[in-house]
Amino acid sequence: MQFQVTNSPFNQEQAESLNRLLPTLTESQKIWLSGYLSASQTAISSSHVEEQLQSTPVESSIEPVSSEPISKDITILYGSQTGNAQKLSEDAGKTLKERGFEVTVSSMSDFKPNRLKKVSNLLIVVSTHGEGDPPDNAITFHEFLHGKRAPKLSDVRFSVLALGDTSYEFFCKTGLDFDQRLEELGGTRVYPRVDCDLDFEEPADVWLKGVIDGLSEVQEGSSAPAPEAFPETSEAVYSRTNPFQAEVLENINLNGRGSNKETRHLELSLEGSGLVYEPGDSLGIYPENDPVLVDMLLSEMKWNPEEQVEVNKTGETLPLRDALISHFEITILSKPLLKKVAELTENKDLKELLSAEKEKIKEYIFGRDLLDLVQDFGPWDVTVHQFLSILRKMPARLYSISSSLSANPDEVHLTIGAVRFETNGRKRNGVCSILCSERLEPGDTLPVYIQHNKNFKLPENSETPVIMVGPGTGIAPFRSFMQEREETGAEGKSWLFFGEQYFMTDFLYQIEWQKWLKDGVLSKMDVAFSRDTDKKVYVQHRITEHSKELFEWLEQGAFLYVCGDKNNMAHDVQNALIEIIEKEGNKNREEAEAYLADMQKQKRYQRDVY
Repeated sequence: MQFQVTNSPFNQEQAESLNRLLPTLTESQKIWLSGYLSASQTAISSSHVEEQLQSTPVESSIEPVSSEPISKDITILYGSQTGNAQKLSEDAGKTLKERGFEVTVSSMSDFKPNRLKKVSNLLIVVSTHGEGDPPDNAITFHEFLHGKRAPKLSDVRFSVLALGDTSYEFFCKTGLDFDQRLEELGGTRVYPRVDCDLDFEEPADVWLKGVIDGLSEVQEGSSAPAPEAFPETSEAVYSRTNPFQAEVLENINLNGRGSNKETRHLELSLEGSGLVYEPGDSLGIYPENDPVLVDMLLSEMKWNPEEQVEVNKTGETLPLRDALISHFEITILSKPLLKKVAELTENKDLKELLSAEKEKIKEYIFGRDLLDLVQDFGPWDVTVHQFLSILRKMPARLYSISSSLSANPDEVHLTIGAVRFETNGRKRNGVCSILCSERLEPGDTLPVYIQHNKNFKLPENSETPVIMVGPGTGIAPFRSFMQEREETGAEGKSWLFFGEQYFMTDFLYQIEWQKWLKDGVLSKMDVAFSRDTDKKVYVQHRITEHSKELFEWLEQGAFLYVCGDKNNMAHDVQNALIEIIEKEGNKNREEAEAYLADMQKQKRYQRDVY
């Protein structure tokens, strides 16, 4: 974007300065500058503020704060599906406590809404799940805050940290919902909302520093400098930002000859890493792009593959080809990326596409990658540095862990379905799944980290019954559950619902399940193989067939887990559960939905869906 004197409030010299500065800023620098400019509004005289507000509405600005000392009590509420928002909240809580604040950190599902009016300083850390949906443990609080019973919050100071993924249309929508609603209810922003993409560490750090500064400005006697917002952990500790190179021990295709699918069973060594996990946790993998795709992209752009380029802020350099293979995302298009390319290249056709209706843009983006974009609208007369500066860093892929650490010391197992499809005349591959399927051999290594998920855990009481619904690769965490229960001698009943296409070729871990069933580790198993019969049968149909017994288990306090596809399977299973509760519990639809929502609040209904 270029500032023009004719359509901006800047003179020629100012416009030229801005045009030189803005392209050089990082995302975190832009966020800091936005927060600084918003915060500077508090220094403007009240008459000038009034004049500005009358002429130019400002979204997400900081309201002028009272000069009265504010409470040092802070409540941090998180809504988290995979655990990132929870970890950030807990880390923020530790930092704020070191700063002298009294901090309460809670999931939204554990927070009693009637306590909201007693909160002085409220920090919201929330992710957006799927197509603009709140995470499971944020649904009830989200509905309450947007309902008629939400209280006026004129005495509440707040700030929102939103996590999302720019490849989705409704990027950070849940965070935006909370931010707007808290303002509508009379709350005062202590710092503007910050929206984070998958690479969230830096903007999250900027946000917390801004919050600390905003709160400290009106604290009596708070002249001490703020500590690091999210202190960096020791490099000896392996994490999301410092992954461990795990050696591949086994890489096996679980499907039989003739199957339409390929599902890889991976066994990785964690020896020497110090990494630990529990059943229900996930493993993050930083994959590599297909070298063939990278070579096609380099050829299209007519770039030298050996040109040295920077790949991180430490100044590390790599040949361009290696950098594109290991450090940058090139297989997913998003509207924000298209906008950046249009601004960088001044391409008229691309700008025309971006001005079209939303559905036309979505239709173009679906199934296409960076090579398509270059072929359709390029090549462009831009430098390698300019081009790389608009690409996202390679995001990690998360996979549900399919092993128990107790049963497999120093190992972690994964169950990964190979993704292959064809669109727009070209064959496409899943980045990580096809790396594992076609280019990964025993002895190779993968950069990995543990993603803890406290929202998908076995009950603390080992005698509590568990019901597991996991078609396809959704079976992964339940293999982990069964290994753990076998190791600990858990006595509670367990029931598995599994589904796939064909019994003969697609019954994942069949021998293990049958052994657990024979040994009594697994009490009951029902399967649905959709292509073995004329009428397709799925796991939700098997659940409905056993509605009476399943409801009896629920009434006995059973925990129910669902893992797998979010858009179809999880939705259909939830509808089947509501219908069962309605029928067997003699309830109407609203009461049945409330029953399931209450199970979710008690953490008896947990989902790991994607």
